[in-house]
Amino acid sequence: MRVLALDTTTRAGSAALVADDRIVDERGGDGARTHALRLPGEIVALAEANQWPLSTIDRYAVASGPGSFTGLRIGIATIQGLAFVHRRRVVAVPALEALAHAASGGLPEGVVIAAWMDAHRHDVFTALYRVTSGRPFSRERLIELEGPMVGTPAATLARWRTLIGGEAVVAVGDGATLYAADLAAVSSAIRVMPHPQLAGAVGLLAVDRGDEALDPSAVRPLYVRRPDVEVTRDEKLLKAAGVSKDT
Repeated sequence: MRVLALDTTTRAGSAALVADDRIVDERGGDGARTHALRLPGEIVALAEANQWPLSTIDRYAVASGPGSFTGLRIGIATIQGLAFVHRRRVVAVPALEALAHAASGGLPEGVVIAAWMDAHRHDVFTALYRVTSGRPFSRERLIELEGPMVGTPAATLARWRTLIGGEAVVAVGDGATLYAADLAAVSSAIRVMPHPQLAGAVGLLAVDRGDEALDPSAVRPLYVRRPDVEVTRDEKLLKAAGVSKDT
């Protein structure tokens, strides 16, 4: 099983080639350039460097979100285009879940993983999982304690106090690094891990989830919160109608 996986939930993102249960090659993107400008070239370079013609890819995979709204749209559209051309199906993997799976390697059963991604506006995208004895990157590896949410670090930690009190916790992601002091204030035992490249984890999860593979047109982004453009549009409509947004 050959999989090409893509993550565009962060500015740099990553792309990976996965063969069955191993990552063949995984590369971070050039965060100084937009996804739209660099993605085609980066994907072609990755495939050519490993002598994997795109026509030999069996399945495509993409991190479906949450994350950068523009990045998500471009990443999903890129994978959809490749899958359409080569008549392949796509597995969409939630980014927070991929983040937790990437962090779970080597962790013992029972450890809680808090996936935190920077959502900007002083918010974080979060989800909470417990590690089991299941095989790495399998459905059984993690138990979801709380699904994808968005909120301030303080509100998130207040909600989690009863869930993680006294537990061994690993917090992973750029949000965990950014708000490490907030996490430490809750418990000095919380271990913070940096944000790893996610494309490899997305690809490994896609191998295990063949029954979730979709027609390319069916792939949808997981935003968690509404895009800024929609919020701004609705505020303008309300203002034009003379209605306060707090009404």
